[in-house]
Amino acid sequence: MALRIISRHLLQKPAAWRYSTAAFPSSPQAKCQEYERPLMKTTVPGPKSQALKRELSAIQHSDAVKFFCDFSASRGNYLVDADGNRMIDLLTQISSIPLGYNHPALIEILQDPENMSTFVNRPALGILPPLDIVRLISESLLLVAPRGLRQVQTMACGACSNENAFKAVFFWYRNKQRGGSASHEDLESSMLNQMPGSPDLSILSFNGGFHGRTLGCLSCTHSKAIHKVDVPAFDWPIAPFPHLRYPLDEFTAENAHEESRCLEQVEEQIEAYSRRGRPVAGIVVEPIQAEGGDNHASPDFFRRLRGLATKHGCALICDEVQTGCGATGRFWAHEYWNLDSPPDVVTFSKKMLTGGFFFKDELRPDASYRIFNTWMGDPTKVLLLHAVLRVIREKHLLEGTQRAGVVLLRGLTQLQEQYSNLLSEARGQGTFCAVTVRDQKTCDNLLTSCLNKGVVLSGCGERSIRFRPALIFTEQHANIFLEIFDSVLAECK
Repeated sequence: MALRIISRHLLQKPAAWRYSTAAFPSSPQAKCQEYERPLMKTTVPGPKSQALKRELSAIQHSDAVKFFCDFSASRGNYLVDADGNRMIDLLTQISSIPLGYNHPALIEILQDPENMSTFVNRPALGILPPLDIVRLISESLLLVAPRGLRQVQTMACGACSNENAFKAVFFWYRNKQRGGSASHEDLESSMLNQMPGSPDLSILSFNGGFHGRTLGCLSCTHSKAIHKVDVPAFDWPIAPFPHLRYPLDEFTAENAHEESRCLEQVEEQIEAYSRRGRPVAGIVVEPIQAEGGDNHASPDFFRRLRGLATKHGCALICDEVQTGCGATGRFWAHEYWNLDSPPDVVTFSKKMLTGGFFFKDELRPDASYRIFNTWMGDPTKVLLLHAVLRVIREKHLLEGTQRAGVVLLRGLTQLQEQYSNLLSEARGQGTFCAVTVRDQKTCDNLLTSCLNKGVVLSGCGERSIRFRPALIFTEQHANIFLEIFDSVLAECK
């Protein structure tokens, strides 16, 4: 049944796309010659990667670097490193490569002479946009706009998308409070970081959430201490995110109780901060807590959270930076919730190639320069997104993601049963999957062993392995991975 769940935007009927066929001209049928399997020549990192890391370390901190990539040799689902090791990539540059490596549709965009100006001249979009920017946005972002959200603002990355979404919410909330735009007193006091121009407002976030590493976003990020330590934080409320048992449909009663407990805490925090004179202007939440451990909640949880936001006059900000653009099998993960009223803001980046946020009309800024920076995104990324969306539609990649996700999750569940001393809590939507490992040391060892057998993966949360393949990941690729993972688990002591 899961295989038939299809995206409102991309797969139900052409009319849902709100496009003319001229908006997506057919591309030449060039094919990416993908490799058949991983091929390892050295352990990872190999000697060339190690030498490059020493050179990089001389000029910047590089302890987080795993290995250096040969992107020109990489193809489709396979990433090649500096030492010629060919690995199947289930991380995809932290969930940000939509069509795999060197996809011909994207190469074609760069090779088209008509696109030269877009790549050579990066405009300050807020004041001097290119003449074709309305067409570019209309034929890409607006085609996949979440239901009920007609406004969109491009940005450079996920963190600045969330940061500016918070600002838009604060502007909206203050305009509601005072019944109009900023007064002279507001303007003057803001220059001194004082009220009323610098209001004491807050954003409610959840334990385990990750929303970026800029200052405002860090106050809403609660996944790892290393992200936050030594950085001043706002006194903003933090609510518990449900800690559920998997699979969700086998533990409905106890999971519902846990979700109710968390929602009660949400409302208590909203009311408590209002009494303290620091009202909650917005609630930010991920459909699946990605960095925090791939933590899920039910559609009912999010529907009730939407109700609480409405009840208390807060904006609901849905952070789809990692879940957006089809990884869960629907274009937007929040489509699974079947909300009566959509989120007020939906932020995006990663697989969308451009950052930004969609928002309701009433959150539109009331003056110039309120949401502003030099670039406010990059038209080249919107141009590439245009091609990505065409391929998603023409190749039915959301349906493919659903099929591949069924194979991947079924395989993880079977391995969990076979290696119950090592794995538990296999979970996921589409190919946006994860499995919990018995302890952090074992998790790290499994990731290292997988890498040296030709699989690029990453951990998340305290001791989980997450899977973030490209949208071109198929059942065949899932089976290649599962075969290798089985051998790694068999060797684990």
